[in-house]
Amino acid sequence: MSGLVKDNIFGSSGSVIEAAGGLSWQPVVTASTVTVGAAKGYFINTTSNACTITLPSSAEAGDQIILVDYARTWGTNAITIDSNGLLFQGEEDTYIVDYDTAGQALNLVYSGATVGWTPSSDIVNALEPVAPQTQKGIMAFGQDQASDANVSTSHLISSSGVVADDTTGVGTARRDVGAASYGGDKALFGYGIVSSVSSLKNLVSNSGVVAADVTGVGTARRDIAAATYGTDKAIFAYGQNSGGSKVSMSNLVSNSGVIATDTTGVGTARGDLAATGYGSTGQSIFGYGNTGSYVSMTNLVTNVGVIGTDVTGVGTVRRSLAACTFGGDKAIFGYGRNAGNLSMTNLVSNVGVVAVDTTGVGTTREKLGACSFGGDKGIFAFGVQNGGVGRVSTSNLVSNSGVVASDTTGVGSATNRLGAAGFSYAA
Repeated sequence: MSGLVKDNIFGSSGSVIEAAGGLSWQPVVTASTVTVGAAKGYFINTTSNACTITLPSSAEAGDQIILVDYARTWGTNAITIDSNGLLFQGEEDTYIVDYDTAGQALNLVYSGATVGWTPSSDIVNALEPVAPQTQKGIMAFGQDQASDANVSTSHLISSSGVVADDTTGVGTARRDVGAASYGGDKALFGYGIVSSVSSLKNLVSNSGVVAADVTGVGTARRDIAAATYGTDKAIFAYGQNSGGSKVSMSNLVSNSGVIATDTTGVGTARGDLAATGYGSTGQSIFGYGNTGSYVSMTNLVTNVGVIGTDVTGVGTVRRSLAACTFGGDKAIFGYGRNAGNLSMTNLVSNVGVVAVDTTGVGTTREKLGACSFGGDKGIFAFGVQNGGVGRVSTSNLVSNSGVVASDTTGVGSATNRLGAAGFSYAA
């Protein structure tokens, strides 16, 4: 079929050639500007930036354009409609037209010169996908009580917070590692010190099996922290390099566990800090640590892995603490060392605000591990008392409202200077 078509059911105008009926859907738009055409549909992805959408400069009644919020991010980065000289709902194009609701889909139809472009519908998809919750945890590597040697032993944590006995580890024994979840239901351990600093990594499957060493990417270092961001990716940051210098570099981890090369970090270089995720859209936070003196500063990380500048911290300055998420979207920093070992905690809201000190419950200690479990709870475990002697396997559960429970006698070898992360969607 060819020729001039008017009032056709597909809302198109102009010459028609032989083609499949309906709208022509275009590739996903990620740019900050796009010019759209009639009889087309567009998925607008504003994950990284807002987008200005320029409509055609001429149109005929019945022309149709559909715009869809591809990643449910219009609530964060809105779209702006430029009607390009034509009216939009009867108003000149000097008016600002924004759509800023997550999950929205906009069906624009040109009604003629009197009113111009008119949304025939601007519905919102009410179904907000909810990421599955991490159910189990793993703590591994570190330094043991009996021999003072580095170990590759691991301890699995059930979905009810029960710490399992030692599992003989795979990979090079080391301490002062970082650990985080990636890929939604898996984990990885990275960096640390063997006899010298390393950039080794060990992936952990969603059944808790630790894989053999993989030669890492980026500057070898110790006293590093790591956290999940964007729901399925991870970031390692800060630490101390082979020369003993504190660094502020970071390394992003893909959702398949691949560590990227160094990115020059933002914020004060330091080591012996803690990090964890928070928020409903996949942010994370690095906090506290040792710059040469102890600090309580924090650095927020966006859900695309960008580290923010220093935020003056709240609470007691300290190092050698741990952190984990709780309640689905909040976090907690706990324990550590100042003049002596501590059991205090600091809650973090779902927008990254650190609260003042709460006097902790349980044995004061430093160089421990923490991770989430059971979907919305957390656990602090292991560590060392008394300035480097007296390692423990004690654990303290964290409720989904951020309350730290009293000591639970631990299972397995007393260990410190270990890493911890959540894994598995299966309870």
